[in-house]
Amino acid sequence: MTVYSEYSKARVGWVLGLTGWQAGFLGVSFLPIPLALSATRYAATGLFLLLWLVAVFVTVTPIKGRSTVNWLLSSVSFAFGGLAGWTKFRSKASLGQSVGEGEADLPGPLQGIQIHDGPPDGRTFKRLAVIQNHTDRTWAISALVQHPGLGLCEADTRQRYGAGLSDLLDGAQRSKIVDEVILLVRTIPEDGVEREQWKNKHRSANGPSVSRQINDELQEALTRNSVRTVSYVTVVVSESRLAKAAKEAGGGLSGRAQILYAASSEMEALMLGSMGMSSVNWLTSPELALACRTGFAPGDRAGIVEALGLKAGDEHINADVPWSMAGPSGADPTPRHYSHDAWNSISSTIKLPTRGAAMGALQPVLTTQKPGERRSFMVAFPVMSASKADRQSTNSGWAADIRSDLRVKLKIKQKTAQADEERKARDLEGKVSRGSALIEPYAIVTVTVPKTYRVAAAGRDLDTSVRRAGFAPLRLDLSQDLGFTASTVPLGLGLNHRGI
Repeated sequence: MTVYSEYSKARVGWVLGLTGWQAGFLGVSFLPIPLALSATRYAATGLFLLLWLVAVFVTVTPIKGRSTVNWLLSSVSFAFGGLAGWTKFRSKASLGQSVGEGEADLPGPLQGIQIHDGPPDGRTFKRLAVIQNHTDRTWAISALVQHPGLGLCEADTRQRYGAGLSDLLDGAQRSKIVDEVILLVRTIPEDGVEREQWKNKHRSANGPSVSRQINDELQEALTRNSVRTVSYVTVVVSESRLAKAAKEAGGGLSGRAQILYAASSEMEALMLGSMGMSSVNWLTSPELALACRTGFAPGDRAGIVEALGLKAGDEHINADVPWSMAGPSGADPTPRHYSHDAWNSISSTIKLPTRGAAMGALQPVLTTQKPGERRSFMVAFPVMSASKADRQSTNSGWAADIRSDLRVKLKIKQKTAQADEERKARDLEGKVSRGSALIEPYAIVTVTVPKTYRVAAAGRDLDTSVRRAGFAPLRLDLSQDLGFTASTVPLGLGLNHRGI
C-alpha cells in the first residue's frame, strides 16, 4: 500500500508557532500591562491582563478551522445577506423571464461564470467550452475522464499512479500557465437507462420467455445494487498568468482559448501516460451544461440520457440542456446545508492525517448509504509558481530554525509532532530546489439526498465515512453553497481564490 506523508502546514509561524501579525498584535496589546504595573495600578493591571487573555483567545485559538473574528464577520455577513434576500436564488426561467441565448443562469458563487465556445480544436475540430470566471478572474477548461481505479491495484501500480500525479503537477508548474488542477468525482446510484435502451434495441420479439425473465430480473438486481462513477478534470488558469501569453497568441478570446488548448494537450498527455487514464474527453458547451445540470439535479440524468438515445434515431429531438436551465430553479443556502430544487446537500472539507494518507483511501467516502443518495468529492491542487515556491520553502526553513532555537533558549521541551513538522519544513527546501512543484492541496466531500430524507442524518453518515477512511471532517458552515458548487459542478470553482 502506497502511503504519502510528505506534507506540512501551509503556513508556518515564526514565533512559537505564531504568524507575524499575530505576534505583533499580541506584543502591542501586552504593552499596557507593564505600564500599569510600573505605576502600581494593580486594578488596571488585572483588567488589562484579562483583556489581553481574551485577545490571545480570539487571535490564536481556532474554532472549527476559523478564528473568532472570522466567525463573527462571516455570521454577520450571512445573516445580513439572508435578511436582505441576497442569498436566495430563483432562476429567470422559473420566473418567466427571458434569458439571452447561451447565457448561464447559475446561483450564488457561480453567478460570475460565463461560458464561451472556443475556436475549433485542431485535433478533433470540436468547439470546446472555455469557462470564464469574472469574480475570481480565472479561465478554465474541463474534461470527462475515465480511470480503471485503485481498488484492485497492486502496490507497484499504486506507486506508479502516484508518481504520475506528481509528474502531472510538476508539468503544470513547468508550463508557467496552469494555476490549479481540480479532480472531481461523483458517485450516483445506477438508473439503468443505458441498459434499458440496449435491451430494447437488441431484444427479439420471438425470443424465449425464460431468457426475457432472466434479463429483466438481472437488470433489476444490477440497477438496485450498482452505482455509477463520473470523473472530471478541470485545468484553471488565472488571468494574470494568461494575459501576456494570450496577447502573443493574438489576444482576446481566441488567444486565450489557444493557450488553454495547448495547456490541455500537455495535461492530457500526462494523464494518458503515467497516470493511467484510459480516456480524456474535453467538454463542449452542451456537454458541460449537461454535467452542470446533473450536478444540481441527479434525478434528471435518466431523462437526459433517454432523450440522447432517441435523438440518435430522430435528429429533430432536442436533447441539449440550455445554459439558462443548467442550474437549479431555486436554491437556498442555510448555515449547515445547501438546498437546491428537490435536493439537500452537505459539504465538508477533510484534514490530512499526521501518519499519512494511502492512495485510494477516499473510497469509503464515495460509498452511498441510501437509495437515491449521491456522493462527490473534489481534490484541488493549486500550483505555486517556482519563484514563490522557492521563497516560501526558504521562509519555512528559517521559521523552523527560529522556533527550534527559541525552544532551546527558553528550555521548552520539543514534542515529536513539532520535530516532525520542522524536519519536513527543512526537507521541503531541498525538494523545491531539485525542481519539484510546491502544492497546497485541499479536498471537499459532499452528500446529496432528496428532500424526503433527513439531511442531518446524511451529514452524519458522511462524517462517519470520512473518519472510516482515516481523515477528519470539518463541516463548511456558512459556506455550504460554495462547498457544494466547488465539489459537484466541474466549472473550475475553488476555495483558494475566495479566502475561505
